[in-house]
Amino acid sequence: MEEKKYWVGFNHVKGIGAVRFQRLQHYFRNLEDAWNATAGELLHAGIGEKAAENLHRFKHEHDLDKIYESILQQEIQIITTGEESYPARLLQIANPPPVLYVRGKISEQDQQAIAVVGTRKVTSYGKSVVRDLGGIFAHNNVTIVSGLARGVDSEAHRAILKAGGRTLAVMGSGVDVIYPPENAQLAQEIIENGAIISDYAPGTQPEGVNFPPRNRIIAGLSLATVVIEAGERSGALITASFTADQGKDVFAVPGSIYAPQSKGTNKLIFDGAYPLIQYDSIFEILDLQNVQYQHTMQRDIPTDEVEILILKLLQNEAMHIDDLQAATGLPVSRISSALTILELKGHVKNTGNMTYSANYELKEEYV
Repeated sequence: MEEKKYWVGFNHVKGIGAVRFQRLQHYFRNLEDAWNATAGELLHAGIGEKAAENLHRFKHEHDLDKIYESILQQEIQIITTGEESYPARLLQIANPPPVLYVRGKISEQDQQAIAVVGTRKVTSYGKSVVRDLGGIFAHNNVTIVSGLARGVDSEAHRAILKAGGRTLAVMGSGVDVIYPPENAQLAQEIIENGAIISDYAPGTQPEGVNFPPRNRIIAGLSLATVVIEAGERSGALITASFTADQGKDVFAVPGSIYAPQSKGTNKLIFDGAYPLIQYDSIFEILDLQNVQYQHTMQRDIPTDEVEILILKLLQNEAMHIDDLQAATGLPVSRISSALTILELKGHVKNTGNMTYSANYELKEEYV
């Protein structure tokens, strides 16, 4: 416990990141010696003059014991790379963050995690995909990792929580500084069914420079990344880039060439990301078991003739309710009633503007 205090201390000093921290570990017998080292010793350790000055100033202006006790009193877990509880997958990336602050609990199940990220200006199409993934991942014990931001991130956390699954939120601020503030209630739900994680010291405010490193951790905790929707300059593309750099798979949801929110995802696909056109492709490519998902989606096939007819029509493409009426010749009220029942049973989904698509492929005997 005493040694961990110094991990926290160095984490508070500006300019001492993972690389310089590793140099201190290699040079000194222990971190207490490093903390109490002279300026000359610190320079010999290779952290540079500026970082050494920052350390000296921090020690002069702050009481490390009080900082450490304050963190513990807030029931914030401190996990270091020297502990077994540190996420194994994150430990595999280059220069993993030495210290993680956690509210909630990281479990063994979270080793099977997938990042779900995207634009803050999510469309109804994007929300529909996120809701689907939340249910599918929850049923298959896959944790969603995201960043608690507005838009896709928040929708992803909510979707899997609603389905009874687990989720991890990685912050670009301290774990005690919830951003955006309107997500305070969502953050509490995540703490109860997953964890909020940051490598930034408690009290750190969200700044633009904090988010690319945050995205690197999101990628590091995950088996793969799914980008739902993203503009040309979306931060989600940074997460995708880190994912690829770490040798992991990137999936992107294709969208209209006219939609600003799909320009980034379509470009990812052009550059080699897997197009997410069928949900089970994630499980196949990552070699995960999806038996439960398939069973859940194939059960309880409708027996009503109109419902089956609509499902057949929706097998090849999404259709507007007017097009379904034209194809069947039935009254709009009958089509609308059947669609409502099918949606309630989970067979179809409204992708927006009264356009519907099937949630799964019908067995051959029904087609």
